[in-house]
Amino acid sequence: MKFGKRLKQQVQDTLPEWRDKFLSYKELKKLLRLLSTAPTSLLNGSSIDYGKAEAEFMYLLNNEIDKFNGFFMEQEEDFIIRHKEVQQRIKRVVELWGPNGSQPSEADYKDEMEKIRKAIVDFHGEMVLLVNYSNINYTGLAKILKKYDKRTGGLLRLPFIQKVLEQPFFTTDLISKLVKECETIIDAVFPAEEEAERAKEAKEAIVVAGEGIFRNTVTALLTMQEMRKGSSTQSAFSLPPLNLPDSDLIQSIQLNAAVPIV
Repeated sequence: MKFGKRLKQQVQDTLPEWRDKFLSYKELKKLLRLLSTAPTSLLNGSSIDYGKAEAEFMYLLNNEIDKFNGFFMEQEEDFIIRHKEVQQRIKRVVELWGPNGSQPSEADYKDEMEKIRKAIVDFHGEMVLLVNYSNINYTGLAKILKKYDKRTGGLLRLPFIQKVLEQPFFTTDLISKLVKECETIIDAVFPAEEEAERAKEAKEAIVVAGEGIFRNTVTALLTMQEMRKGSSTQSAFSLPPLNLPDSDLIQSIQLNAAVPIV
């Protein structure tokens, strides 16, 4: 599948409020076609049409970086707050309805903990979606920059990618850490038999993906897997191996290679 179609499908399958936050790949390709067809002077390789098209291309490219960073940092900040809230919520339930709580109640404890478990699963899924958001937008940038160099004879790809590697949206270490901590919380709080049941549910969901966050998460993970199968060729612009912990869901679909950008 061509990247443009893959990106379009990914946008359709993500959370509705995220859909306008992805790379404007189609618009960048249009500007690139203008650059390819704009007349240039034989003397200095420039013209009004070419200069205008190039300026618009660079303006959109830089605006996309700002868009990615703004959205990513906003989500990252929200995830940090939600992570703390989950921990506090569990503590309150244990202290109130737990076996040694001030008002012990097995029924209330189980009911509230089930709500918390579902909230953690959704939270975990959204963070995986954000890692995918980072990956797919980086991949799109690398591909459009490769097209730019090829069609214009320029050398923009390397310096621009070096700039991208320093951007907040590309740095997913903190999100990966929060994903791992979410799984640690589940392991610590919920019984082992529930763990086995959730592993079964995860594998079934890959075949029969339901609605909601979990379905979107499965779609994102499968997209990253498909992108890794696109080519065996690696380059200096390839993404590193996916830096996510070995959850049951991630193991089920075997994400273990770098995204090729050729």
